Amino acid sequence: MRERERRERRERERREERERERGERERRREGEEREREKEEREERERREREREREKREKEESREEREREKRERARERERGERGERERREEREREREREREREEKRRERTRERERG
Repeated sequence: MRERERRERRERERREERERERGERERRREGEEREREKEEREERERREREREREKREKEESREEREREKRERARERERGERGERERREEREREREREREREEKRRERTRERERG
């Protein structure tokens, strides 16, 4: 009788020990799984932030290139306008010079006639 009770108690204790170990393994596995999921989520979020940052930088870079392009166009236009104004001024000066020359010739002819 006692032998059987001891045997049953040992079997029960072994069973309980196995159950306890299985429970611990299960809890450890669940903990590791939660940790892995957390790391994966953080990694996804980090990659998403990185994509957003790259997108923002690319957009800012594009806007900067557009601003520079507009500025160069304005500078070129100012330069061309300045060049055109200088050219027109030279043309007016040549015209005045021709008129002065014409008047000199006219006066010379008048003197010769007179």
